[in-house]
Amino acid sequence: MKSLVSVCALAWLLASAAAAQSSEGWKLVWSDEFDKDGPPDPAKWSYETGFVRNNELQWYQPENAWCEKGMLIIEGRREQKKNPNFEAGNANWKNSREFAEYTSASINTRGKASWKYGRFEMRARIDTRAGLWPAFWSLGIEGRWPNNGEVDIMEYYKNTLLANLIWAGQTPGRTASFTKRKPITSFADPDWSSKFHLWRMDWDENRIVITVDGEVLNDSDLNQAANPDGSNGYRQAQYILLNLAIGGNAGGDPSATKFPARFEVDYVRIYQKQ
Repeated sequence: MKSLVSVCALAWLLASAAAAQSSEGWKLVWSDEFDKDGPPDPAKWSYETGFVRNNELQWYQPENAWCEKGMLIIEGRREQKKNPNFEAGNANWKNSREFAEYTSASINTRGKASWKYGRFEMRARIDTRAGLWPAFWSLGIEGRWPNNGEVDIMEYYKNTLLANLIWAGQTPGRTASFTKRKPITSFADPDWSSKFHLWRMDWDENRIVITVDGEVLNDSDLNQAANPDGSNGYRQAQYILLNLAIGGNAGGDPSATKFPARFEVDYVRIYQKQ
């Protein structure tokens, strides 16, 4: 009887949540609940591989992402991986390292799903120890970075939660941004890092508002985010990315951190106005 009551209560809560979304005028248009054990759904997600960006230490590989017990797990590991692109004497950071000392995973919906405006949600738990750099973010489908517009709905490193918009700056080779930072300690919850939290981006033609657990982290006017050529990456469809980076330009020093480290995602949901 107790289990039946629990099931009924859960069903009621889910129905209430769905009704609340409907009453707000939002319609669920895409989601992944990660409820099938095994690799992420290949109809929804693609992988990045190798050394990718920001001088990061990890080698991205599919083996570090899987679904288990209704959760997406992205796992960072301290393990050596031979770099097949190594070239002795090559100055490019992607080629100059004979080995990667860490591995992790980065998945995205590029070429599979993208959305212009809407509500993007993720419920997740992030590892906030030194050297770790988890992110839930989006990029415009047209144009090169940063002109295509980047939104960091959730980015974390060095004891700080970030919510950012990044586009092309007026000076060639430089970026412009609306960047907001919130130290983890400012949540006044010593157990914050051990809990799941809800990140949300509400996005329309004029504004992007990013929140965590209902608290506004970034409220940006998109009319102030045009590229020098007049284009605006935030007025086109964007795809989403989930990754756990290690070290690099901003991630910090992971040498004293015990691995493996996990970025655990309960769900990702995309809503649009009805």
